[in-house]
Parts: sequence; C-alpha cells; structure tokens
Amino acid sequence: MRSVEEHLQRVLAGVVPLSPLDHTLLDARGCVLAEDVTAPWPLPPFDNSAMDGYAVRVEDVKAASDGKPVVLRVVDDVPAGYRASVPVTEGTAIRIMTGAPMPEGAEAVVPVEWTDGGMPEVTIMRDVAHGAHVRSRGDDVSLGDVVATSGTVLGPREIALLAAVGRGRVSVHPAPRVVILSTGSELVEPGTPLQPGLITDSNGYTIAAAVQEAGAIAYRVGPVPDDAPLLLSTIEDQLVRADMIVTTGGVSAGAYDTVKAVLSRLGTVEFTKVAMQPGMPQGHGFLGPEQTPIFTLPGNPVSAYVSFEVFVRPVLRRMLGHQRIYRPVVRAVLTETLMSPQGKRQFARGHLSVEEGRYVVRPAGGQGSHMLGAMAQANCLVVVPEDVTEVKPGTALAVLRLDEA
Repeated sequence: MRSVEEHLQRVLAGVVPLSPLDHTLLDARGCVLAEDVTAPWPLPPFDNSAMDGYAVRVEDVKAASDGKPVVLRVVDDVPAGYRASVPVTEGTAIRIMTGAPMPEGAEAVVPVEWTDGGMPEVTIMRDVAHGAHVRSRGDDVSLGDVVATSGTVLGPREIALLAAVGRGRVSVHPAPRVVILSTGSELVEPGTPLQPGLITDSNGYTIAAAVQEAGAIAYRVGPVPDDAPLLLSTIEDQLVRADMIVTTGGVSAGAYDTVKAVLSRLGTVEFTKVAMQPGMPQGHGFLGPEQTPIFTLPGNPVSAYVSFEVFVRPVLRRMLGHQRIYRPVVRAVLTETLMSPQGKRQFARGHLSVEEGRYVVRPAGGQGSHMLGAMAQANCLVVVPEDVTEVKPGTALAVLRLDEA
C-alpha cells in the first residue's frame, strides 16, 4: 500500500504552471502574475492637493490666526482634472479641489475648514507649514519601481495598483479548466424525485465547488451511468476542453466499478491503494494527445472530498502558478478521544477554534465516509499519523485548515 507522501509526490511530479496568457486586468483577478511590472510613471504622477481648500504661499499665511485672519485674493478655481491658468503670487490664493495639480508658486494647501470658503477673496484663520496637505510626486511609487513581481496573486489591491500605473492587460498563468464526472447508475440530478435505490449526485457539486475555490474553472458533467462505452466516449468528448479531468466513483474492486475497468484498458491510468482513511482507492494518469491529467477519486462523498484536498488541490495550485500549494497547517489540542485505524493516516473532520489563546479542535460529528452532515460542520482536517490508533484529549495534532488558502 502506497503512503500519502509517495502518492502525493507522484501526482505532483512534472506539474508546472500553465503557459502564460495575456488577460485584461479584471479577467486576471485571482490569477498568478507571470511577469514583473514596473511603473512607467511615479505615483502620484504630479504634486496635487490632498484636501479641498486653497493653494497658497506659506509666507502669506504665516501670521494667520482666529483672532487675526489673513485675507487673500482668489485668482483661480481648480477642480480635479484641470490645471491652474495662473501661478500663485504674493497676496493671492487659488481655490483647489482634492486631487487637482498644485499651481505654480503654491507651497501648501489651507483646508477649506480653516477658511470662510470665500470667493473672490478668502479669509484664512490658520497658518500652514511648507508642503502641508500636498501629495508630492512619487511619494507612493517612484518611476521604474517594480510594483508587482511574477508570482503575485492578483486581488483587488494589486489590480488597483496595476491600473494606477496604466496596465490594462497583464501576463498571467490562466485558470485550469477541470472537467468533473460523477459515475454510477444510482445517481440522479439534484431536484429529481428520488426512487428507491437512487441517490442525488452530491460529488459532482462538491468537487466542482472545490475546484472553483482552488481558483480553477469547473465544468461539471451530469452523472454517467455504469456503462463502459458511454463513459469512454464521454471522457473522450471532454478532453477537448480539459486541462484536467476528475472522476468520482467506480475505482474500487466491485463488479460494476466502470471507471477502473475502462481506464485500465487504456494503460495510462495507474490505480493504487493509499494508506489513508478516508480515500484509500486512488487513480491517476494521463489521457489523450495533450497528456491531460486525470484523477479518479472514490465514490463515497467524504472520501472524494478528502482525496481532492490531499492530492488534487495541490496539483491545481501548482498549475495556477502558486508558490504555496498546500493548505495552512496548525497544531491544535484535541478535546475528545479520537480512534484511528492502524497503518493508515486518518484525515478526520474537525472544527477548529481558538480558546484561551491556543488552537483547539473537536471532531465534527461522525467520521463515516458517507456522512455529509458531519463534513458540512467541519472547517479542518485533523491528521492522525499511521502508527497511532487512539488519540487522547489534550494531545496536539497537525490540522489542515479548510477555511484558508
């Protein structure tokens, strides 16, 4: 039986980020940047007002106070997007709005709250220092600065900066397109009335949602019955739009485990047992002329989800170009006794919280591989080593956080 580490290294072997593509800035959100971006101009690109007020010379207002205000002649009015038509000279001021370029000759801005807001004369009740309420050219970003490096994940803050330096398009690693197939003649679509012996396909939705959460594009194919020719033709049809295929079900040793029977004949998918619970039966390989990777996951809902988290998600994150491909791991103190099978690494569903400044974790309901209710309560996977069969309360264990990338 293969260890978790050995199987993980096998599925990660040779995986590289997808080749970069040119994306519009908004389409690049969530993608990993594939180039360094430098600033073609400074930020701010010019000295501008940080306040609505009056641009003045410091010498003209140095004596201003509530008891002895200074009166200046207002010679221009400058909203954002415009420049002053005249300079500020001795005894004059220019009304200016936030973001407008500083006029020639002006040394500071007096906020409108410190004045009577007048036109064509303004009464100023307070003095200002040189440079007060002025955003200086380049005080945020200098010309030629690297504002984003290759490998940066583009979120709203990064996109704001890229837009500010004029980049409408960027080179990024695109999101992988993942086709998800649930197999089994017992499966029906959600919303379909259940007949005896049938169940709703939850795996397709679980894995599709997990694919999207990982940052990839999910194409869910409806349940495929246990029909070998139909399954093979469905997979072949989907290869044209897939950077990866993920199936669930049909990989055990049962008489109707179609996925294993069909793909074994192709000679490109290896089926194995991994020393873990849940998720022991695993399959991985490559299909078609593009050598599209395929993962065949178990059919039990929790087994499928845990298998995705442990094996598929890291591969997707590497294809996306992420430097960190694994879920964050913390040490947490167990609150209840947890049993585990000898020789298998258990990924138990748990609920992680912070109590008295430390992480604590409680098992989340039953640990059966069919228990979706318990899985929905979990926000982590508690990792019990292969050589441990019983974990007592108060023991610290490694915990995979499912609520953080």
